[in-house]
Amino acid sequence: MTMSVQEMRDAAPLQLSERAKGIPLALSIYINQIVYDLRRRGADVTTLSLGEAFFDIPVFDFKKIDAVKGAHYSDSQGIPELRRKIADFYRKHYGAAVDPDKELLITAGSKPAIFMCMQATLNPGDEVAIHEPAWLSYPEQARLVGAIPKFIPFDRPVSDFVNYYGPRTRMVIINNPNNPAGRVYSRVDLQVLYREARQRGIYVMVDEAYSDFVVDEPFVSLAEIAPDKDGAIIVNSLSKNMGISGWRVGYVITAPPLLREVLKLNQHIITCASSILLYYLAHYFDQITAVTLPQVREVVEKRARVGANIDRVGLKRLPGASTFYFFVSIGDFPGTSLDFAIHMLMEHNIAVVPGSAYGASTERFIRLSIGTESEERIADALALIRDRIGNPVFDASRSRERLAEIGIAPFKPGAAS
Repeated sequence: MTMSVQEMRDAAPLQLSERAKGIPLALSIYINQIVYDLRRRGADVTTLSLGEAFFDIPVFDFKKIDAVKGAHYSDSQGIPELRRKIADFYRKHYGAAVDPDKELLITAGSKPAIFMCMQATLNPGDEVAIHEPAWLSYPEQARLVGAIPKFIPFDRPVSDFVNYYGPRTRMVIINNPNNPAGRVYSRVDLQVLYREARQRGIYVMVDEAYSDFVVDEPFVSLAEIAPDKDGAIIVNSLSKNMGISGWRVGYVITAPPLLREVLKLNQHIITCASSILLYYLAHYFDQITAVTLPQVREVVEKRARVGANIDRVGLKRLPGASTFYFFVSIGDFPGTSLDFAIHMLMEHNIAVVPGSAYGASTERFIRLSIGTESEERIADALALIRDRIGNPVFDASRSRERLAEIGIAPFKPGAAS
């Protein structure tokens, strides 16, 4: 029996959680959703906002994969064949020993891996130190587990991090190589970071999702710096490094006691990553990396050329030589970085991500991703970005009106931001 209209009106209100209401939409995804909407309307958008690179990857024969096994649940820790492949990759490429049975868990992307590691280590009221520019989900995931994010400004060296630790600090997070600046933390950086944190009982989480994009020097993994993984949490992503972001396959490397706790969470939240994709990746791991690693080098070389062009046109950027991102200053632009991004998208069909997504100290920047556009289109966009920064006249009302015309609500920061 259905409720009457009057009964519905008289019913008690339903609750929404304060934690969920207290975080904002992911600002990069908000921008990209506008891109998708504009493209459906026929707009030609220069997309410098996507957090991925497009690789030319052949589709290998799925007939060689056991479709029956792939259609069902598989190991919650990730199938052993793929765990061994990942561990072997870390040994060969990064000189880091990883036990595939006791120190590695595969899940449905690195995002849930990060979140579950926070769930397994943090209690309400604990603090998480995050070095800016920081991937935008770190602070929101910390808030969702009841922790308090504390930010380290982008211009602070690793040796200064201890000045931002307090009695409730339980975790420090860096992204190496960094999204959005492309910075690579050195071996000395990682040694200092780990030693100072471990002495204070602070976990070090290093998100290594762009590890393959370090091509001119050996990548130093935290798994090498802390071979026993005690107090070390390494998160990585096949989705990013293999250019298959839609497949959502990530993993965590850590000491066995913590891994066991993360496994319990994975069983209750995810069960297992997509079985058919895990079997596919295990079977074709070597063939895929043989195709993608040369293309990774091409992307990094393209980044160097674009970087030279950024310097040539007079734009300022944070230093970095890895990933496919740049973090570019908006100088004396009279609005916020969000105003700048919305204006460029609605008035010039150029999509960038506001620096405010990556921390308070990086509000005067924008992130540019060069992984999906040609160098010619990127060069044209850079010229328009430079001209917009140099123009002191700005009125945000037109861009807001255009947003409303296509049915997009203005972005609202979360209550906790």
